[in-house]
Amino acid sequence: MSLLERSFLFVPGHQPEKFDKAFASGAHAVILDLEDAVAPDRKQHARQAVAAWLMNGQHAVVRINAAQTDWYEDDIAMLKNAAGASVMLPKADEASLLLTTRALPGRNVIGLVETVGAYMELRRIVNMPGLQRIAFGSVDFATESGIDDVGEAMTSIRTQLVLESYHAGLLPPMDGVSLNFRDENQMRQDALRSRQLGFGGKLCIHPSQVLAVNAAFQPSLEEAQWARRVVEAFEASSGAATSVDGKMIDKPVVQKALQVMAEFNARNAD
Repeated sequence: MSLLERSFLFVPGHQPEKFDKAFASGAHAVILDLEDAVAPDRKQHARQAVAAWLMNGQHAVVRINAAQTDWYEDDIAMLKNAAGASVMLPKADEASLLLTTRALPGRNVIGLVETVGAYMELRRIVNMPGLQRIAFGSVDFATESGIDDVGEAMTSIRTQLVLESYHAGLLPPMDGVSLNFRDENQMRQDALRSRQLGFGGKLCIHPSQVLAVNAAFQPSLEEAQWARRVVEAFEASSGAATSVDGKMIDKPVVQKALQVMAEFNARNAD
């Protein structure tokens, strides 16, 4: 089974001494960051450090600088020589995604939706050829829109990201970061909420967040046991609607149960 990457850990591109720690954190993917984590006078150093890392055959996602910046072209040029790298495009919109996918044909591209403008053209964005997945830049979006990312304030925004991704046939989107990296329980609750809303994973800004995200998206033993009961009951009914634990089950429920069992078994194969 090809497992969906659930946890994505940012690491500053100008700090190569942290790269090994990031890859050893248990994160399903590491994002070498050339954008927000790097000061303008460190951009070139960061680009060189990331290029050197990728030249050793390592795979990572690289968050480049936005297409509207002076650093974009140099970032793209570096990635052309790093075939194993996926690219995360910040401030993604229709025009910048078209520019990036044309510059890096065949590359996995993740569009970071973090502006009101991008949200307003979301349906066109998710149908861009070459786009693999979108991620929610919730912090920047909150700043620009004036919508505080607390409680249910952004639930409708997140739901739309999930539905548009599904409708376009993309991988489930990734939810934005949680800024509090010291409270593991809160991180687990944030990630569980992301999962409940239909997101496929969550961005992390600190290694301490990774295990909480992985645990939130990993089917629990109880969920796996429920899934097995569902499948066994459905098979015993010869495909007819039946019930498990006092609840009716039919084909959609069985499909969900099969997905739960497959991911649980794959994640626990070792």
